[in-house]
Amino acid sequence: MVHLSRGGRDLRRVLNDIYGFHVKEEHVLEAIENASSGKVAEGNVGGGTGMMVLGFKGGTGTSSRIIQIGDSTFTMGALVQANFGERNSLTIAGVPVGQVLKDTLNDELNLPPQSYRKKGDGSIIVVLATDAPLLPHQLKRLAQRISLGIGRTGGYGRNGSGDIFIAFSTANPDAFQRYDFSEVNMLPNDLIDPLLQATVQVVEEAIINAMVAAETMEGINGNKSYALPHGLLVEVLRKYNRLKE
Repeated sequence: MVHLSRGGRDLRRVLNDIYGFHVKEEHVLEAIENASSGKVAEGNVGGGTGMMVLGFKGGTGTSSRIIQIGDSTFTMGALVQANFGERNSLTIAGVPVGQVLKDTLNDELNLPPQSYRKKGDGSIIVVLATDAPLLPHQLKRLAQRISLGIGRTGGYGRNGSGDIFIAFSTANPDAFQRYDFSEVNMLPNDLIDPLLQATVQVVEEAIINAMVAAETMEGINGNKSYALPHGLLVEVLRKYNRLKE
């Protein structure tokens, strides 16, 4: 991202004082040493701490699906760091939640008068993982479907977006050979539709999970981003018959 400033004042920062360079070498080493497997924390954690999504506090989110193809079972998982969109576009389960809540908990963002930041600007990082045996060209096709999951939540890739998508498979662990032949398994293209559908679903759900897990946060210059109000969200979804009593 280009560092835009005028008169020494950064014109893009809203919550995160990124150019304050507060993360030092010891913090990086501590994070590496404490890294572990298992459940991933969601919401205001890690790189998601200073993120906003679709008019509310955003951050890190995850989701997964189990897919049955023939006699085989595979898993699809997504990790997102969501920082995009405007509230009016927020859609959950097909419900225009953002339009209903557009006047709720308005953001108190002290943007500089000459700020280059426009409403809805931001980006998202999505990591898609599966144990299904897919080749690179098939994984690329999955990555292309990630944007469909984002679109279902109300994101549509504004000019200011710098989105990053990556998809990988843990199958065929011995595929790389420098000096010998190797064999790999792969699903035929005609069987990957369930994986394409799962891609859209896990990305959509991971973004919503990031919002549900996030907490209201006050950042640089007293700027505040409010968490998605759970009670009001339940009321809206119930009104549109999206929740079972």
